[in-house]
Amino acid sequence: MISPNHTNLNIIPYLSLSFLFVCSCNLDQKYTYEERDSTELDSLYATIKKGRNTEFTLEERGNQLSKVFAKASSIDNDSVKTKVFSQLSLAYLFLNDSLNFRKSNFELLELASKVGDSVSLAEAHWDLADFYKLEAVADSAYFHFLSAQEIYSDLGKTNEAGTMFNNMAIVQSNVKDYTASEITTINAIELLKPLNNYVQLYNSYTNLGAISVELKEYDRAVDNHNTALDYQKKITGRHTFDLATMSNIGYVYLAKGDYLKAISYFKEVLSDNTLRDRNPKLYALALNNLAFSKFKSGDYENVESEFLEALKVRDSLNDITGLSLSHHDLAEYHFSQSDTTIAINYAKKALRYAEVADNNERVLRTLQLLSSIDSKNSSIYNQRYIALNDSLQEEERQVRNKFARIRFETDAYIAENQMLESEKQLWAGIAFAVFLLGASAIVIFDQRSKNQKLRFQQEQQAANQEIFNLMLGQKQKEEEGKKSEQKRISEELHDGVLGSMMGARMVLTGLNKKNDSDAEIQRMKAIDALQNVEKEVREISHALSHSAYQKVHNFMLSLQDLLSSVQQTANIDCHLIHDEQWEWDSLNGEIKINTYRMIQECLQNSVKHAQCKNVTVTFVAKPNMLEVTIADDGKGFRKSNRKKGIGMRNIASRMEKLNGVWDIESTPGKGTIVTLEIPVSFSQTPNFQTMGDRKLVQEV
Repeated sequence: MISPNHTNLNIIPYLSLSFLFVCSCNLDQKYTYEERDSTELDSLYATIKKGRNTEFTLEERGNQLSKVFAKASSIDNDSVKTKVFSQLSLAYLFLNDSLNFRKSNFELLELASKVGDSVSLAEAHWDLADFYKLEAVADSAYFHFLSAQEIYSDLGKTNEAGTMFNNMAIVQSNVKDYTASEITTINAIELLKPLNNYVQLYNSYTNLGAISVELKEYDRAVDNHNTALDYQKKITGRHTFDLATMSNIGYVYLAKGDYLKAISYFKEVLSDNTLRDRNPKLYALALNNLAFSKFKSGDYENVESEFLEALKVRDSLNDITGLSLSHHDLAEYHFSQSDTTIAINYAKKALRYAEVADNNERVLRTLQLLSSIDSKNSSIYNQRYIALNDSLQEEERQVRNKFARIRFETDAYIAENQMLESEKQLWAGIAFAVFLLGASAIVIFDQRSKNQKLRFQQEQQAANQEIFNLMLGQKQKEEEGKKSEQKRISEELHDGVLGSMMGARMVLTGLNKKNDSDAEIQRMKAIDALQNVEKEVREISHALSHSAYQKVHNFMLSLQDLLSSVQQTANIDCHLIHDEQWEWDSLNGEIKINTYRMIQECLQNSVKHAQCKNVTVTFVAKPNMLEVTIADDGKGFRKSNRKKGIGMRNIASRMEKLNGVWDIESTPGKGTIVTLEIPVSFSQTPNFQTMGDRKLVQEV
């Protein structure tokens, strides 16, 4: 029976080779920068390229990269610095310098997160995953491959996301999580097929073939490897993928126990005379498997020499894992030939190489072989086998659980992000609704304010119309008075003066022809009558003259009526002081109407709040200015504690319309004085120099 471990140990080395090939193919395509125009940056990139050049010694390569690390640390531009460290991290990974790789990779992770460079962040996770994979830290490798895959998916980089799925699948396969590895590989294929990424599709189907062997699904394994063989035909460039796949198919038949078919495939691989030079590792693998297949089929011709040839090649390559496998197969071969001592010697060497390579699976198979061929120490080897096997099973179980936990936490993280995004959208919706509500409230409030202002203007207009009507009424009364006086004078002239003059004229006409004393007496009487007429006409003339010079002010009459009304209803003495010689009705109608309303408002405040006994309204005409004061002797108030009511706001609004200013002075216990200063353009210019000598009239 062939050891099942051959599957893992024969196929995985080739999978590693194909993985490294992909990395090296992507290496020169992985970074393109806009900063290459900079001479200094070009120098850094050139130095990194020297650090990757395998023609130099490891020490020389390390020195080159150290120079870049020192210079890159001093770069001020974080974005450029991120790109440099991205290349530097990968270069240290290929140099196998663990310490400097971790330092540069940590710097890269910090910088990429800081500047929000998602591509560089994904590459940092990719490099770190490769590092952990080489260090056989499966859970960390899986975590960082998954982190890179998620970033690439978010960026829409399907090719890179599919590659990460392939890498994750290999890590899962290495810990025998075959079902999960198969699912992950299928995810990779779904992403990569539309892109025609033949290299990664080749790797995907190669991994599926290896998984099928482990699950003992040999026919399916052959189909997967044949599909991989089809894809390798589409891969351009010089490679050995076709020979590697033929070797893999040969191994499927070896594991199945169909040794003759296995031999035919291995011989076909080895028929390429250039294989040893082009890919010595694959050559040693195929040769060792050919010898093992012949040995299992009972054909011992050249078997030992072929085993030793493969061993020699692996030794020249320092292929520790391959040396362990060769010594194991030689031990099994010599044990079948009853060469127990030689078999034990080869088996012990196989055990040492497996332990150096940290290949626990090979250690188990070698312990199992030693327990069979070294009967004296069989129990010791069995105990070691049981202890290591239990430990490995527990470790593999824990790693698989970690994989599941990482996937679960990632899914939970994605779900949480989706929930947070939903909450964000919800809060954004609420905020928008609140904004709309607030905007609607502002609009409604503004509309109400405008409506209120419109109503106020309408009420003000109605009040102005009322004042105008009142003034018209006063004017009408004045006209009626004039007409009445004219009628009276007309009647006086007609009935009195005219009648007397006619009587005197008739008497004088009749006396013109008489010269006697009686006629003389009659003449004297007629003359007296004429003198009486003259006297009556003079009286009428004086009356008319007094009426002409006496001015009737409708505006002041309206104010007098207002003050009289307040005096009668509130029992407050009201006084109106103005210059009666000035034509107050010549003021602009808008000024008269608004002034009347402001005085009315002040009087209402005096009645409601002042508790006063006297109110005085004074009009003074100044150059281009009308000054009106309304003073009361009430209780007053403190201005700082006084809030403006609607009345005060109305006064302010009216003064604003008139382009005037107003002030209110009040002291508790000493009354209140409101001063209105209104710019006016007098139609009749007062003599301001003599205004002080004019008589001021005080009216109630």
